[in-house]
Amino acid sequence: MTIIAIGSIPLILVLGNSMLIPVLPKMKQELDISQFQVSLTISLFSIAAAVSIPILGYLSDRFSRKAVIIPALVLYGTGGLLAGAASAWFSNAYIWIMVGRVMQGIGAAGTAPIAMALTGDLFDGGKESKVLGIVEASNGLGKVISPIIGSLLALLIWYSVFFAFPVFCLISILLTAIFVKEKKKRTEPMKIGAYTKGLLSVFKKEGRWLLTVYLAGATCLFTLFGILFYLSDILEKDYDMKGVIKGLVLAIPLLFMTTTSYITGSKIEKKMKLMKNLIVIGLILMTVSFATLVFFKKLIPFISILVVSSIGTGLALPCINSFITGSVGKERRGFVTSLYGSVRFLGVAAGPPIYGWMMDWSRTGMFLVTAGLTAIVALLVMLLIRVKKDKSEAQVSESLFSRLQFDFE
Repeated sequence: MTIIAIGSIPLILVLGNSMLIPVLPKMKQELDISQFQVSLTISLFSIAAAVSIPILGYLSDRFSRKAVIIPALVLYGTGGLLAGAASAWFSNAYIWIMVGRVMQGIGAAGTAPIAMALTGDLFDGGKESKVLGIVEASNGLGKVISPIIGSLLALLIWYSVFFAFPVFCLISILLTAIFVKEKKKRTEPMKIGAYTKGLLSVFKKEGRWLLTVYLAGATCLFTLFGILFYLSDILEKDYDMKGVIKGLVLAIPLLFMTTTSYITGSKIEKKMKLMKNLIVIGLILMTVSFATLVFFKKLIPFISILVVSSIGTGLALPCINSFITGSVGKERRGFVTSLYGSVRFLGVAAGPPIYGWMMDWSRTGMFLVTAGLTAIVALLVMLLIRVKKDKSEAQVSESLFSRLQFDFE
């Protein structure tokens, strides 16, 4: 039950954006807002989460994981209630929906990133790896089912999805409060000055390598949510797909991404050279897919080619995660993973508004720009992340990580 409780926390995070994707076109129509305004529903949530993650990460070290997770889930659910109430009864609904989404974003910052740290606190060795795998599987499951849940709820009324958030949050709150038992005391918490200094020192000492990996992770999430935003729009406008059918179609690329992520994560272990190669291959698959999509507008060929980019994303993301968590000492791991979580959220935040603008600009231009971006990031990964097989020389960006040793099989 403890594992189920921990697994429920990242599931809530995933629902925050993906469950709304199917209802965004209806929201735009009902509230009479622009494409950019509706995209902010995703972006403000993600920006608020990105800014809040390092702060809540520090507070969870200073006090306890549950002391952050439970209030964060309460705030998350309350934001959903506010957005739902505004949609149903407020005259200036859009502004209050945005306020609710910011509240949800701040709450989201205290969910999945803290759940990862909580897992490390409660489990050791092989058990920890298994539980982390379950947490990642929960995240992937949420990505697959959330468009379907959003579509089902939209059959009632488009804003009913907002009222679903507090229900899911309440379940996770009860599971966490009852079944998660934290250890009395871990180590002396780091002072705020040292925490801030550590955040700055990460980029000073390890900037080139981290920026490259961060960029790769953000690019994967940016393109994923940008293309889902585009796909949701064309399914409704061009194919008149609504409800569960639309949710099922949106879930197809996410299912391939999740399956690939699970398989990749179970195989890579600590093989740094393999992980770098898989990141590059994943980005190349994304580049080829996006460039090819220019020539296909019919739905079945389009989805089939889009699946290739989803497989590429599924290859890259687990390797990026493992690079970050496995290549940095414990004294800095909290800083680096928190910052990575923030960067991922910024990628999600940028996707819908930028793709909304590009959709109005040029469909061909949108896909070519996307392909160009993933190609550039693939080249940067090849050039700036250097991994040697010799254990004594193994390093990432050798001038920056000369002190760290890696184990290769």
